[in-house]
Amino acid sequence: MVTALRAAVLAALLFAQAVWGSAARAQDVTLISREGNIVIPGTLLGYDGEFYRIDTAYGALTVDGHGVICEGPACPDLTVPRAEIRLTGAEDAGTRLLPGLFRAFAEGRGLIYEEIPPEAPQVWAARVMEPEDRKILAELSFTPVPPDEAGALRASGAAELELSFRDGPGARALALDALVPVMAPGNPTPRISTVDLARALAGEARNWADLGGPDMPLVLHALDPESDMGRALAARLGAPVRADVTHPDMAALALAVARDPWALAITGRAEVAPAAELPLADSCGFPLLPRPISVKAEDYPLALPLYLLVPPRRLPLLAREFLEFLATPAADRIVAGAGFIDRSVERAPMTQDGLRLLNAIRGAGEDVSLFDLKRLAAVMDGADRLSLTFRFEDGSAVLDAGSQENLAQLARLIAAGHFPAEALILAGFSDGTGDAAANLALSEGRAERVRQDLAALAPDLRPDQLPRVEAFGEALPMACDETATGRRLNRRVELWVVPDFNPVPVSEAPVLPR
Repeated sequence: MVTALRAAVLAALLFAQAVWGSAARAQDVTLISREGNIVIPGTLLGYDGEFYRIDTAYGALTVDGHGVICEGPACPDLTVPRAEIRLTGAEDAGTRLLPGLFRAFAEGRGLIYEEIPPEAPQVWAARVMEPEDRKILAELSFTPVPPDEAGALRASGAAELELSFRDGPGARALALDALVPVMAPGNPTPRISTVDLARALAGEARNWADLGGPDMPLVLHALDPESDMGRALAARLGAPVRADVTHPDMAALALAVARDPWALAITGRAEVAPAAELPLADSCGFPLLPRPISVKAEDYPLALPLYLLVPPRRLPLLAREFLEFLATPAADRIVAGAGFIDRSVERAPMTQDGLRLLNAIRGAGEDVSLFDLKRLAAVMDGADRLSLTFRFEDGSAVLDAGSQENLAQLARLIAAGHFPAEALILAGFSDGTGDAAANLALSEGRAERVRQDLAALAPDLRPDQLPRVEAFGEALPMACDETATGRRLNRRVELWVVPDFNPVPVSEAPVLPR
């Protein structure tokens, strides 16, 4: 049934593209330079108010409209250019996010946003108009299709933007989601470890008793493995979910799990209801909470970015302005309101996160002394943590791609004066393998490297604007060191903010009693 539906959707898209192509070929245009010495005949593919895009004997060309005169039946109305912005990709994210984002984008510019009945296989369509005379500036549509078809539509020019949980060329981070295990309300299982979850998703655990729950058979539900989220989950796990029952979208998945008393599934944090979230812990019992700051800081191991994939060609002006809008606080509010996690920098008092200090005390190894914990608590007192966190490529001193973006964002925040009467701290941490003194030195070296990279990235910053470095080694574990994922979570440099414009270096601070 699902395969037949996909085939029908793709056939309809290809048919619509063929019809459009036939009509366009019957409406040729000729672009003539204003001096008259250059003539470019072809088929008009689009006009965004600035540039023509035409299909010529030499391939698709983009031509500056200011330097040419358009002749032919397909020449656009130059006074009111109409942009066509066709989006495709992941259905669940598209239907939740796109209408609100485009409405806020249009209304923020004083334009009229109006949804219209979509034409199959579209699931959403709208138009953006001038407020005075309701002249149409842009026609918008979203067509959900599986990843391969979405990529083909974007590459062929049949879609301007692709929404996907998978990274790729031209990817722009739009939002964050977190993969969470879900079960039916009323299931008494208290929690599930990451190891047991992996066993269940691989089809190795077939009874809830294997997961610490009642002695009942486990029914594994999942998304269609060819869906965008299904592909992203399989890439994260290294193999598809060995499901007993599959569903076309996350809404259907959540509803089915809620109705099946012994169902288990993994889905996006934004689409849990009416199912119940099953608390997740690591193999040593450390709670793993998909809170916004934890997901942004990559402390939660199952974070899942949502991207807009942009083709390597010039988009209509309105589409380019929409991409710029996505980096604004107004867009962040829409993303958060839709149940996703926005990309803004989050700030939280360290004192509100007693769980982390509790984990530090409970997980402290023999080499972590009471003095170490007191020193950690003294620096944490009165500090806020920012979601900007820094980690390195495995086995190297090079920041990973996400951390390099965080560093650039930190440089912009400091340069813009976002921390008046406050000081920044780069707090370095390590995993617990090996000698404690060596781990302390490693954590200090990582924090110092971040500081050096920041100074090199923003040479105009004064020395007193740069963060100071504190190192705590293995004193504040985020997860169990028994797994590679846990060790990676523990090897990090956090960014703290303290209300102290002239901080006292640790070497000069009074020594606390052991």
